[in-house]
Amino acid sequence: MPATGPDFISFQARDLDASQAFYERYLGLVRSPAGPPHAVVFETKPIAFALREVIPGTDLAQPGAGAAIWLHATDVQAIHDALAADGHPIVSAPVDGPFGRTFTFADPDGYRVTLHDRA
Repeated sequence: MPATGPDFISFQARDLDASQAFYERYLGLVRSPAGPPHAVVFETKPIAFALREVIPGTDLAQPGAGAAIWLHATDVQAIHDALAADGHPIVSAPVDGPFGRTFTFADPDGYRVTLHDRA
């Protein structure tokens, strides 16, 4: 039986509350009532996105190195502007391309996330 594709994305977070607040404030994500006590699951579609406590023994020196995480957003420029205004790291500035307006930021743990606005 073959895999059918991505179904769940989860980042380990050093400070779960701070990371949750970051994603709620800047990306407008809403916490789902579902999820275990050591994680925050957001109501995202079509793929679930979550944050979880760091698994013991995990080294977050380069979180997500080598992985490309893209999230769709409806107002990429506004999110960029809010992150930049508050001093959060912008990894690549907004550009217009085949996926619409895109840019990449680093979250509180250093994960690099690209936002795009073309569905």
